[in-house]
Amino acid sequence: MYWCCAHLRPRQERLAIHCLELGGYQVYLPRLREQRVSYGRKIETRPPLFPGYAFVAIEARWHAVRWGVGIIGLIMAGAAPARVPDGVIAELRSRERGGLVELPRQPALRPGGRVRIAHGPLQGCVGLVAGMRAGERVEILLALLGRVVLTKDAIEVV
Repeated sequence: MYWCCAHLRPRQERLAIHCLELGGYQVYLPRLREQRVSYGRKIETRPPLFPGYAFVAIEARWHAVRWGVGIIGLIMAGAAPARVPDGVIAELRSRERGGLVELPRQPALRPGGRVRIAHGPLQGCVGLVAGMRAGERVEILLALLGRVVLTKDAIEVV
């Protein structure tokens, strides 16, 4: 038995998982615990960690999974499904609390907060966050260059 990754059809995730489980397959769909505010109330949502994908434990009958209801296909490595190491599944399950994956909280990027550029030609420069843009981009004020727009993963909070 080994784990592989199935690409699920949009809005048919529950159906695909149900049909796989009826077929005797072990399915793992890690979900996140997220808090959001709606109309002044805190609401807990449980979206998938990897939207549109689920892990399936297969033996030799992977063709039945590939053509299952609600499944677009399997992530392939040549002519066979790509193997997901057992350690990856174990790590995801170790992060679960009450059946939901809890990711470590990252420091908030707020306008006026100090950040250091971690990668690229401006590595090591310290600046202030000017604002956020669409696509996970951060606008930073640097003393030498004025405004610079970088990706969120290129900076670290100081």
